[in-house]
Order: sequence, then structure tokens, then C-alpha cells
Amino acid sequence: MAQGRTRPGGGGLFVTFEGGDGAGKSTQAALLETWLTEAGRTVVRTREPGGTELGDELREIVLHRRGHIAPRAEALIYAADRAHHVATLVRPALARGEVVIQDRYLDSSVAYQGAGREIDGGEIRNVSLWATEGLLPDLTVLLDLDPAIGRTRLDAARTRYDRLEAEAAEFHGRVRDAYLALAAAEPERFLVLDATLPVEELAAAIRARVAELVG
Repeated sequence: MAQGRTRPGGGGLFVTFEGGDGAGKSTQAALLETWLTEAGRTVVRTREPGGTELGDELREIVLHRRGHIAPRAEALIYAADRAHHVATLVRPALARGEVVIQDRYLDSSVAYQGAGREIDGGEIRNVSLWATEGLLPDLTVLLDLDPAIGRTRLDAARTRYDRLEAEAAEFHGRVRDAYLALAAAEPERFLVLDATLPVEELAAAIRARVAELVG
């Protein structure tokens, strides 16, 4: 069990996907959802920011608004989204014994709003832990990718302005380093995979780890 985690009863499983932009989180989350559903598990697939009506409104502000947002204000918007999302969607699903598969969680805030914005990552983490009453995932899949490769993938697929994707290479380098440091600090929670591996090879490694958790 990850240090500091609090969980509702019910036997649910909480899996999060993390990594830089373009790492393939959505693809792998969808493949895992299909595999678990076919195995008879009830799956809730969601994302941050977003996942609820309020979350979608906050997502518009924090990701797609043009113009400056003070770094601490940005961090607090993410924390507000996370507090509502966990209280109204994630915890209830876990209490029902369901599997929650989520694209991004508090590790994203530590990496992006912490290291990326050069704010103390410990402070960012503590705010999110307070907002979620200490909830941490059972498993966090980190798809590690060189930011330059991620940028190439995004340039081919981008359809809309994204404030974080638009940041400079140095920003994304700090984000990647922060993710790897988080994984090194909590190896029991993280599964770190090379995001340049073939899609099915990545999916198989993720399924194997999840199978260990669901029994």
C-alpha cells in the first residue's frame, strides 16, 4: 500500500496514467479498459482536469485559456478540480468495487505545476493530498518519453491550443525529470515504461501488473 493512501471500502482498484504530452496515455488507458471490461470488471475511465461537469469547465480555464495565469493560481485550479472529481466520481466508484482508470492525477501537478513552474513540489503534493483526503492510486503507470519525441507526435495531431503543450522545451525537460524522481521515490506504486515501445508490448506489461493487483 502506498504511503499515506486512504481508501474507501469496497475493493475497487485505482489506476492512473502519467507521462509527458504525446506519451500515449489515452491509448493505453483505452486498451486497459477494454481488457478489464472483457474480463467482467466494471470500469470507470476518466481524466484530469475534467471528468465531471465542473471539471470540464475548469479544464477550459486551465488548459485552453489564452493569457497568463499565476503559477500558484494554476496549481489551485487543478487542486479544486481534483477535490471535486475524487469526491463525486472516484471515491464512489471505488466504494462500489469498480476499477477507476484515470488519465493524470496528483503526480501531474507535482511535475507540471511544481517542477515545470519551479514551485516546491512538496507543497503542490500536500495541497492535492489535502484536497483528496489522502487518496493515492494503487498503480501509477508512467509512460516515459523524451519531450522532443512527444512534441513531434503532438505537432502531427494537435487540433487546439493547449497552454502546457505550448511551453518551452526546458519546461518539459523539468517535467520529465520530476516524473522519474517521483517514480524512484515510490517504486511500489509506479510502473515505468519506455513509451517508444510498441503499443501492444506496453499494453501487455500494464495488463501483467494490473493482473497482480486484481488477483
